[in-house]
Amino acid sequence: MYIRNRLRAFVFALALPLAATAAAQDFAYDWDPRSGDAWVDGHLGDINDYGRRHREPFIDELVRYRDAPRDLVADLLAERGWAPGDVYYACSLAQILGRPCRRVVEEWERSHGEGWEALAQRLGVAPGSPEFQRLKHGFVPSYQRWGRPLVLDDELRKAFPEHGKVSAGGVGEEPGSGAETPDEPRAAKTAGNDAS
Repeated sequence: MYIRNRLRAFVFALALPLAATAAAQDFAYDWDPRSGDAWVDGHLGDINDYGRRHREPFIDELVRYRDAPRDLVADLLAERGWAPGDVYYACSLAQILGRPCRRVVEEWERSHGEGWEALAQRLGVAPGSPEFQRLKHGFVPSYQRWGRPLVLDDELRKAFPEHGKVSAGGVGEEPGSGAETPDEPRAAKTAGNDAS
């Protein structure tokens, strides 16, 4: 009995890395965001987990707060095999640039091997720039709406000093509190408008 349990534990331990590798290979592109910011890269990986487990709320977030067309986001995830983190970053980058998400998606499909940092720089959003900081700030309200924990880096703690503090009622901070973000929902689009 002891040997059988040890053997099962050993087989299970060997299977975990294989399962993780298989899950990472589900994506059309190798998962390696290379945004130029380690904090962003780590959270894009976390967004992969969230987007896989909670597909509809993830899609809703991008449609409502990133102005992305629902059919595009669903297609990227289901048919084209994009990682949720890449979809989130493409639509967030597009919003910062004032471009349709579909255009950033086309750029990424042509040059994904270079990583997000190279693409973003080519589009005018270099790490450390004000545009990049706005993009990074957009993670905070997304995580708040999803009810996911988020540890802020030093720069974000300055921008969101109330993040994570508990109110007098014992409930965490309300979504949208803290610094202004470019993340507020835009006016509803007219039906059929798929310019993104």
